[in-house]
Amino acid sequence: MSRSFKDINIEDYLKRLGSGDPTPGGGAAAALTSAQGAALIMMVANHTIGKPKYAEFEELNKDILSEAEVLLGSLTDGIDNDAIAFGKVSAAYALPKTDEEKRSAEIASASVLAAEAPLMVMEDSLSALRLAATLKGRSNKMLESDVFVAALHLYAGIRSAYYNVEANMPAIAKADPELAMEMRQHTADVLSEAAEIFAELSGKK
Repeated sequence: MSRSFKDINIEDYLKRLGSGDPTPGGGAAAALTSAQGAALIMMVANHTIGKPKYAEFEELNKDILSEAEVLLGSLTDGIDNDAIAFGKVSAAYALPKTDEEKRSAEIASASVLAAEAPLMVMEDSLSALRLAATLKGRSNKMLESDVFVAALHLYAGIRSAYYNVEANMPAIAKADPELAMEMRQHTADVLSEAAEIFAELSGKK
């Protein structure tokens, strides 16, 4: 990857996403989807801070703005992290089959890294989704729809990143069943909490 995907313009990124190139792919798309959710949280907080009508929530929104900014940076990094991890997996599978033991070990190691990248996206997205839940009823009422859109993007990012974690599980489970079980339990916990928060935000609970 000669150039960071997060540094190219939207049109060029989408062309790359739709091309025959292996990256960016679903993992990068998941990270970008959630990054938009985090950015929307920042927007809502920015449109709440300084408004006398919401003075009682001033400090809360300042804290949320600061936390969302950190999460946005991490999620944006996730766009490239996924591509880097995919490259390592591809390199491992390309190793000569003459030394199958070494090749299998490299594949397993690379698969762990490839699973950790979208897992981080899931974790960051969940943290941002919690912020969206906190904003509801404590931010500018004119932007209530934006809070929901932020939550929708974050939930979609979590669900999308999950499939990229799961794609690496067979190789991990083959080498380290216990680690695979732990990672699967962690993703299940994130999915469960995310679904509960999203249901509350969307009024479906």
